[in-house]
Amino acid sequence: MIKRQLEVIHKLIFPSSLRYQLLARMLFILAIILLVIGGLQYIVMKNFLYQNEAEMLKSKMMSLPRGLMMRSEFLPPVQDGGNPAEDGNSQPISKFLFLENISLAIIGPNGDSMDLLAGHGLPAPKLSEKDYSSLVEDLSIHNESDYRVGTDLEGTQQLMVFRSLRNGGLLGGSDIEPEGFLQVGTDLKQLQDILWQQLLTFIILSALALASGFGVSFSVLRKTLIPLSNIVDAVENTNAGSLSERIPIQQGQEEIDRLSDSFNEMLERLENSFRYEQETKEQMRRFIADASHELRTPLTSIHGFLEVLLRGAAERPEQLYSALNSMHGESKRIIKLVEDLLLLAKLDRAPELQLSKVHLTELVREMIPQLNVLAGKRTASYNVGGEIYGNFDSDKIKQVILNLFHNAVQHTDPATGEIRLSLYIHNKQVVLSVEDNGSGIHKEDLPHIFNRFYRIDSSRTRMNGGAGLGLSITKSIVETHNGRVNISSSIRKGTCFTVYLPIEE
Repeated sequence: MIKRQLEVIHKLIFPSSLRYQLLARMLFILAIILLVIGGLQYIVMKNFLYQNEAEMLKSKMMSLPRGLMMRSEFLPPVQDGGNPAEDGNSQPISKFLFLENISLAIIGPNGDSMDLLAGHGLPAPKLSEKDYSSLVEDLSIHNESDYRVGTDLEGTQQLMVFRSLRNGGLLGGSDIEPEGFLQVGTDLKQLQDILWQQLLTFIILSALALASGFGVSFSVLRKTLIPLSNIVDAVENTNAGSLSERIPIQQGQEEIDRLSDSFNEMLERLENSFRYEQETKEQMRRFIADASHELRTPLTSIHGFLEVLLRGAAERPEQLYSALNSMHGESKRIIKLVEDLLLLAKLDRAPELQLSKVHLTELVREMIPQLNVLAGKRTASYNVGGEIYGNFDSDKIKQVILNLFHNAVQHTDPATGEIRLSLYIHNKQVVLSVEDNGSGIHKEDLPHIFNRFYRIDSSRTRMNGGAGLGLSITKSIVETHNGRVNISSSIRKGTCFTVYLPIEE
């Protein structure tokens, strides 16, 4: 219970909401500013009032009668305690109305002071040795000094001013002038009451300003943070099914717009990642299904021939050799399919090429007899000119040429088919093209032509076509060499595969 109460108190003192944190910090800064302003105002007003009062005291000091400190009728006999008193032959000092509510004293050369208004005005404060030394230093240059604040015997604070009694002082340089200083003081209670009244007024106004600032700022902050709240709501509502939704970026606040833009970019990356993952899963599903289908056919054939042999065909030589030849052909298909799958896996994982300086022109010329065998009765022409060299993996380049040429063979007529192979350099790239006059490829099939196990004609038997991995392998090998392969095709006119390979200088 106590722990929960402490948590509640902690939340009230240190709120976790951004809105309340901004509000608290803004009000804290405002309070600090008001505190500084109030302190400076207090100091400035205090100095102003004290200085103004000091000037008034100096005026009163200048209006004192010149004989006040010299004539006996203004200085009654001194009684016990060293203070002048009244008698019948002297005029009381209290008759000077301008001397009411002030203190008046003379400070001798040795620091002793004599209260001239004892019993008739305020008691004169006595200076400390430090203040007296400072006063002597000031008055040695000027006849008067700045005001000082002291406390009399009754505990009342007084503002005091001083003036020299010699060298052009109050007595006008008379030869009989006494030495020392004249001290005039007045009670500070009235000035302090004014200061405290002003300070109290400022405190009340500051409190009202803070309260008003709290109400106004809370409403302003709430409206200001609406775009941020929209982002929070969007994040809370984001899931795998709503990644296509975006947050408006033009909300009138630069930082919020940047955050919205970053969040939208993150959503786009997530959407692409989810789409890629889904496509990868779908490709993997199709790949497993196609690979299983491709492997099942030859395995089923081998299994069927084995059953035939087990039923007695092994005793008939003509059936035995026919079955063995068929099984051998199907096993070769399985081996080729597995090798192609392993090659694709290596190219996908971490392709390692055995690069060397290859004379491409000579490499193609050496393959012409093999290509002519593949072409059969088809017309094969070769446009291979110039001396073309490059850093390639010769075995992989041969496989690319064989795959493209074999693909052209499969899609052209055995008797009237024409295949043209060209090799040349264009824009500092090796260009290898294989063109045929086959049936062509429909536009809807072109984007998928390099997909694994993809066949243009699904009804085509495997005796006339491969497993659908040749073009995928070709594309992977070309891209591993930092190249690219393009395809262009027209229905009933033919297809052209063009490979671009960079020449490293």
